[in-house]
Amino acid sequence: MPELVFFSGTMDCGKSTLALQIGHNRSARGLQGVIFTRDDRAGQGKLSSRLGLVTDAVEAEEGMDVYAHIVDRVSRGGKVDYVIVDEAQFLAPAQIDQLARVVDDLGLDVFAFGITTDFRTKLFPGSQRLMELADRIEALQVEALCWCGARATHNARTVGGEMVVEGAQVVVGDVNRQAGEVGYEVLCRRHHRRRMTAETARAGALSPDVLPVAAEG
Repeated sequence: MPELVFFSGTMDCGKSTLALQIGHNRSARGLQGVIFTRDDRAGQGKLSSRLGLVTDAVEAEEGMDVYAHIVDRVSRGGKVDYVIVDEAQFLAPAQIDQLARVVDDLGLDVFAFGITTDFRTKLFPGSQRLMELADRIEALQVEALCWCGARATHNARTVGGEMVVEGAQVVVGDVNRQAGEVGYEVLCRRHHRRRMTAETARAGALSPDVLPVAAEG
């Protein structure tokens, strides 16, 4: 039976790599799919992995009817055996409903990949709708790690290495950004609550206030 499957995890846990692998495995068997993405780090109409892999994709822009796009492709003689959606958290709930319709009405498997919560630990609307509608939810097995070595469970937005907790829900960025740029970092819950990034932890360790003080003679 065709399924709507939601693969979820934090940033840096291999979602895009798995999306590319699923596409590769199916294309190697002669199957043809449609790949959607939204606001990928590599630019519009690209699905990219931090391992350096990249492929062309259809940009699922705001207001786009993804179900109608697939129907139109098939009506023009195109072959569609499956659908992959990366950065699915950025899709509108209505577009997630359209993906469910692709499964139910067209009989196609849909594999959606995305993070569940934003930098404020709030659910993305697209991810929330996927959790409500998906036939199956899979947590990615590759664990991202916080700077302290614990399992990372939260995504933090940073500016110059400092964690920020206000701003628009969607601001395109990535891990390992230059100082002063908007970036993201994965943290364990404890350090997300304390707003302690790798940069601020490093700065604290180097502060004279925490260095041992020699006893006076």
